Amino acid sequence: MAKYAFEMPLAAALPIVGTDALFPVRRVYCIGRNYAAHALEMGQDSDREPPFFFQKNPNNLDASGVFPYPSQSSDVHHEIEMAVMLKSGGSNIPVAEAMAHVFGYGVALDMTCRDLQARMKKMGRPWEIGKAFEHSAPITQVYPASMVGHPDQGRVELKVNGDIRQEGNLNQMIWKVPEMISYLSEYFELAPGDVILTGTPAGVGPVEVGDVMEATIEGMGKLVVTVV
Repeated sequence: MAKYAFEMPLAAALPIVGTDALFPVRRVYCIGRNYAAHALEMGQDSDREPPFFFQKNPNNLDASGVFPYPSQSSDVHHEIEMAVMLKSGGSNIPVAEAMAHVFGYGVALDMTCRDLQARMKKMGRPWEIGKAFEHSAPITQVYPASMVGHPDQGRVELKVNGDIRQEGNLNQMIWKVPEMISYLSEYFELAPGDVILTGTPAGVGPVEVGDVMEATIEGMGKLVVTVV
């Protein structure tokens, strides 16, 4: 029997509310500009154009409550997002069947090195250096759909040091959760353990060392993260 050439770190996993079980993470897909107001603040058209996605790494998801400020950036922004966790997958999933693949949800932050992202955009290169850096996705525990249902509306809010920076509602998403799952499955074979970050409302902005971010999505508790 073949053996691995060396030992690998354990796969990323997230705690599940109400149980001692863990949700194993396979891939992390992030949709861009999925709230019209955020698209406009980023200088883009708010029309319902075909969605686009990029990926973070599974171990970028971090439930520790601490965000280490990356040394290669001087302009790191917060982006609050609802996370969707899949329990099953497949290819070419119809919209009408998409929600049957959802295990649960969470509150996440898509932390972004805006200066590095802008540099890559200008050079026509991928964004990963500004999006998929270490600890770039602080996240809550997983809330099973059996506990919270399948939320398609609810207040989305992010505070920094007690001041509201971002606010919106899940019903403002341009592409809804079943549409995102269906569209992704046309290009990727989705599988259990896949996580989708569903986009952010307007109000993104910078953080500094010492800041405390409080991210809430109605019905899913609160994510509190300290920048260190």
